[in-house]
Amino acid sequence: MRILISGICGFVGSTLARTLLAAGRGYEIHGFDNFIRPGSESNRADLKAVGVKLFHADLRAASDLETLPAVDWVIDAAANPSVLAGVDGKTSSRQLVEHNLGGTINLLEYCKTHKAGFILLSTSRVYSIAPLADLKVTAVNGAFVPATDHPFPTGLSSAGLDETFATTAPISLYGSTKLASEALALEYGETFGFPVFVNRCGVLAGAGQFGRADQGIFAYWINAWRQKRPLKYLGFGGHGHQVRDCLHPRDLVPLLEKQFAAHKIPATDRIANISGGAASAMSLKQLSAWCAGRFGPHAVVSDGALRPFDIAWIVLDSAKAKRVWNWQPAIPAPAILEEISLHADKNPDWLELSAPL
Repeated sequence: MRILISGICGFVGSTLARTLLAAGRGYEIHGFDNFIRPGSESNRADLKAVGVKLFHADLRAASDLETLPAVDWVIDAAANPSVLAGVDGKTSSRQLVEHNLGGTINLLEYCKTHKAGFILLSTSRVYSIAPLADLKVTAVNGAFVPATDHPFPTGLSSAGLDETFATTAPISLYGSTKLASEALALEYGETFGFPVFVNRCGVLAGAGQFGRADQGIFAYWINAWRQKRPLKYLGFGGHGHQVRDCLHPRDLVPLLEKQFAAHKIPATDRIANISGGAASAMSLKQLSAWCAGRFGPHAVVSDGALRPFDIAWIVLDSAKAKRVWNWQPAIPAPAILEEISLHADKNPDWLELSAPL
């Protein structure tokens, strides 16, 4: 089976490529990257060494994809993954849309031409901000949890958000590009007769993730703590109680392999939350306590200033993935944190390499 991975020299793309090859099922992995992200060059030689066929291409340029070889499946792992993209002054709103939506359209046209299946790695940020921002939370053991004495909005339980939770605007410019990509992917698949699956991922984390807080908070926090860089608890009283779940991208591979082999999956089951769920969820305060135990104490500044699109608590419920695909994460959060820490020990300049100031 031939597989094409977009953004293959990024953290997620490179991890998927290595894990698929390590499965020993004879996959032929092709991938392309535009190498604009600091740190992506560090994966090029390693991927070539294990047999990945690499191409230099920009997802936004349709002509760059015209010379790529035909494959059986495309995994779209290329995106500007920051919820602040388009509003933080580092990227323009047009660049965000061109990359995250226009790039997906170019991949879908490629799939139409070659009758390749398409798997979109989407995000928890397709869910509506307003009901999450209005959610009543209480701090328990240094982490927010939904308050049980207030009614939950539709699609939310103590296990997290399921796929019925609202996706109406506002969801951020970033979230809207991913939601629009989901809709277009499903329409292309139905119209032109190729399989499409949408995996809405929780926060992806692991060793080798590039060091920016808005793109990989777990890896950034651990590397910054180890280097004794300045850290802040932003918003929500500056206590660090805000919560996210985490998922290692290696845990995606068993699901991807089931999707490669799937036939006649109902349209309603082609979108699913894929996450570490409540078992992996933790707050920045709890992450700091873990870092202190691993690396020693470090002061974190309290700053109550909120950023755009900040939300106190997002945890995805992946019960549907369990039901449809018999999938659940296998790598627990402590193992993910320790893997990141070991990588930080071996690469003490990782933040300078992957997120230069």
